[in-house]
Amino acid sequence: MKLTPPKTVTWWIAVVLGVLGFLGAQMSIPMVSGNAFWFLFAGWLLLVIATLVKDL
Repeated sequence: MKLTPPKTVTWWIAVVLGVLGFLGAQMSIPMVSGNAFWFLFAGWLLLVIATLVKDL
């Protein structure tokens, strides 16, 4: 299995999703707090997929 680094844009999107998920778990943010786990999960999953798929 050959791993590749994700593109910068993909990495930043994953970071934003992770930060939103973390902040949504710590404080009340409308539309985020109820789905904080899924924001974190989506950010993590995006990084994993971008590492496995070339040019993502």
